[in-house]
Amino acid sequence: MDLALRLVTVVVRDYDEAKDFYVHKLGFSVAEDTDLGGGKRWLVVTPGISGARILLSQAKNDAELASIGNQTGGRVGFFLETDDFARHHAVLMARDVIFREQPRQESYGTVAVFQDLYGNLFDLIGPNRPPV
Repeated sequence: MDLALRLVTVVVRDYDEAKDFYVHKLGFSVAEDTDLGGGKRWLVVTPGISGARILLSQAKNDAELASIGNQTGGRVGFFLETDDFARHHAVLMARDVIFREQPRQESYGTVAVFQDLYGNLFDLIGPNRPPV
């Protein structure tokens, strides 16, 4: 039996501000945005045609609010692969996405850390192999 991780959750302060950032700044598409009633939504964004999608989940209590932007304890928690690092880096820079560092070359490819609107850390990676 094969398994595949297809969806991860990012806790957000507000559905619409998170949707705006992921769609307009990062260039993701909305895969689903369904009103579940009671102020809840099933809001899924996707960076492309393959890989995991992100469920944007609005915080509903103090513990969840406290986790916003620090879901991985300050470590990079999300890895966004591209087949054209220079182009994607330039596009994100033009859209005022905050990069924490300049691009650097690693054994696995070109990489730079950026943050979402809450401070969650992502690696933008141009791998030395075709993206998966």
